[in-house]
Amino acid sequence: MIAHLQGRLVEKTPTEVVIDCNGVGYQVNISLHTFSLLPDSENIRLYTFLQVKEDAHTLFGFIEKAERELFKLLISVSGVGAGTARTMLSSLEPKQIINAIASGDVATIQSIKGIGAKTAQRVILDLKDKVLKVYDLGEVSVSGYNTNKDEALSALEVLGFNKKAAEKVVDKIVRENPDVTVETIIKQALKNL
Repeated sequence: MIAHLQGRLVEKTPTEVVIDCNGVGYQVNISLHTFSLLPDSENIRLYTFLQVKEDAHTLFGFIEKAERELFKLLISVSGVGAGTARTMLSSLEPKQIINAIASGDVATIQSIKGIGAKTAQRVILDLKDKVLKVYDLGEVSVSGYNTNKDEALSALEVLGFNKKAAEKVVDKIVRENPDVTVETIIKQALKNL
């Protein structure tokens, strides 16, 4: 619902910030990773995720889009709530979490406060395939992932195409040309679907 906030940083603690957007102060929960990346400037932009529950609407903010996407993946796992996901992103760098999930490193995930063996195994089991697909793990460092590919797949699904078929076509297009734009991916995929 709220994709990002841009405004003046009014308050800042390691767990939350208040951003003034044209006179409205938004209280945003952040991870230590985001806190460490907050610029010294007064004006900031945070990518956000709004969690709506019966008793609360909670806003989570991230400096990097990639961290927000990882947060969404983590909360999709049964037994991992927003608080636990934020603790995970505060305890380890997003790259470390991605690498631990991709390599099946239960010990690293379990080293995070509040994560037991079963939850760590569930995180790896549920997210390993998604992480391997979404993040480009062929490189030594996991700098990010192909958001163009994700956006193209999402658009093709909205257009009514089968997810598996669309993934195959889009994967092939991205493999042949890694720097391809979203529009080009979609156009080429539409010709092949």
